[in-house]
Amino acid sequence: MRSLRVYEEAWPLHTPFVIARGTRSEAKVVVVEIEEDGIKGVGECTPYPRYGESIESVMAQIASVGEKLESGADLEAIQQLLPPGAARNAVDCALWDLEARKAGKSVVELTGVTLPANVTTAQTVVIGTPDQMANSAKALWDKGARLLKVKLDDHLISERMVAIRAAVPEATLIVDANESWKSEGLAARCQLLADLNVAMLEQPLPASEDEALANFIHPLPICADESCHTRESLKWLTGRYEMINIKLDKTGGLTEALALAEEAKTQGFALMLGCMLCTSRAIRSALPLTVQVRFADLDGPTWLAADSEPALRFGTGTLYL
Repeated sequence: MRSLRVYEEAWPLHTPFVIARGTRSEAKVVVVEIEEDGIKGVGECTPYPRYGESIESVMAQIASVGEKLESGADLEAIQQLLPPGAARNAVDCALWDLEARKAGKSVVELTGVTLPANVTTAQTVVIGTPDQMANSAKALWDKGARLLKVKLDDHLISERMVAIRAAVPEATLIVDANESWKSEGLAARCQLLADLNVAMLEQPLPASEDEALANFIHPLPICADESCHTRESLKWLTGRYEMINIKLDKTGGLTEALALAEEAKTQGFALMLGCMLCTSRAIRSALPLTVQVRFADLDGPTWLAADSEPALRFGTGTLYL
């Protein structure tokens, strides 16, 4: 017989996290523990209001399948019992962790993946004045970050990006607009980014306006984030995006994330691996995907004033494995 424990945690940030959608000062997560025969598997998710999620709604979703989980529902069953999203992610990752621990392995070993000694991760430059963002980018570069993810809203695009590129002329830059742009003027903005040698633009338009990207000629790759959740999303993305951002909180766990990665590659999409504001527990669950992606954006725990234990080891721009 299994036992299930579900609880919430709030992790203060050391610096406000400012994006087009608002400002965050803490990471609120839900943790799932599934214990069987004295062995405990743990999973974590970050409910995201953009997808209609809250701490309360996610905990209620998990509670709705509590009896089935305690009666032995497995990874395959949970894909049917819960929809994609944060709740299923926490449960799915807890089940993966439980199976790995029962086998005396890590989740990475259970998937058969061999990880490198370290993974380059993007470090995020949050929204501020052009000078603030340029100074932040330069500080991250000086500490060793080589891949910078620049958050933008709909204002001061040229001023911010020109200042950042001048501050870090050799950095690899990716830009995330978090759905804040409009189709009008998008071509000019894409050309500006290409001229500044930006490597990729992430989710410039609201997901509901993806049709504007159909047959849209653009000089740099565009990545789907809010527009891509599971394999079901892919049929709407062909001809509009070149890359997808896989996040376990969107796919509903590692099970669907692995399947999405394989199907997306088959269809010709490049891959990015992202995260929400989270602890090392959530990043550890995503590690099997790191070997498949062009860009890893796993700096969520680096924004926390303190991390969960055992914490992964992060340098600025590097995750050491």
